[in-house]
Amino acid sequence: MSTQKPQTENQRDIEEGVRTDFRNTMSYGSYLDLDRVLSAQHPVSVPEHHDEMLFIIQHQTSELWLKLMLHELVEARRLLGVDEIGKALKCLARVKHIQKTLTEQWSVLATLTPREYAQFRGFLGSSSGFQSFQYRAIEFILGNKHPGMLKVHEADPKAHELLTNLLNEPGLYDVFLAALARHGYQIPEEVLSRDVTKPWSFQEALVPVFKEIYESEETKWSLYQACEDLVDVEDNFQAWRFRHLRVVQRTIGFKRGTGGSSGVDFLKRALDLTFFPELFAVRTEIGN
Repeated sequence: MSTQKPQTENQRDIEEGVRTDFRNTMSYGSYLDLDRVLSAQHPVSVPEHHDEMLFIIQHQTSELWLKLMLHELVEARRLLGVDEIGKALKCLARVKHIQKTLTEQWSVLATLTPREYAQFRGFLGSSSGFQSFQYRAIEFILGNKHPGMLKVHEADPKAHELLTNLLNEPGLYDVFLAALARHGYQIPEEVLSRDVTKPWSFQEALVPVFKEIYESEETKWSLYQACEDLVDVEDNFQAWRFRHLRVVQRTIGFKRGTGGSSGVDFLKRALDLTFFPELFAVRTEIGN
């Protein structure tokens, strides 16, 4: 029988060992630099529109998740390059959870009605999510490279340097294919030595390689799982793109984007872009 006395007040006592004095030690807020994080929201509408805070925080939190996603993709690429496949898969697993969070976030922005957004949209000037260097960095490391995009970031030397480096470095898929070659798979030399500054294009010769990986009982599970993880990453990315498109459409219809794009039509064309086309093409061949 329990001898614990019921609480007589609707509160929890602070335990004796709980620290309460942070004058000379690190606190939660100081560790996370919350003074700067929570003071980084600067609405520009005049008079200040209530819903602009939602718009700002939505995009700031997205950028934080993009930062972590890029951090994990860079590490996954490094690990694949030294044949630490299992550890690379751990990074990709985290990436997939981040992607799902980013996609679900659109539901919060979707609470912004067309009328509410129209009341402060004009104050945004030419700023646009298209200008997100971290989003572009993720597309670059996944293989969707476009040298012309560097011009958008010339005014930001650090962003420009990051994207220039990623443009000239092998993407995640390039490094994975090199790992497959080291494991004995017949990856064509022209694929291994391709110009990595170019966007990835479909390589028919890779389909039989992936068919072997998927069909053979001798395939190492980690390599099979890596293929499926890459498929998941692309699927999640497309789900994010589609959700973005639908939220934009329900909020501004077919207006032009603040950054000068055609808006919804421009976003629709992104749905045709692919990172790992051979991993999808092989599904037609499996079992044939």
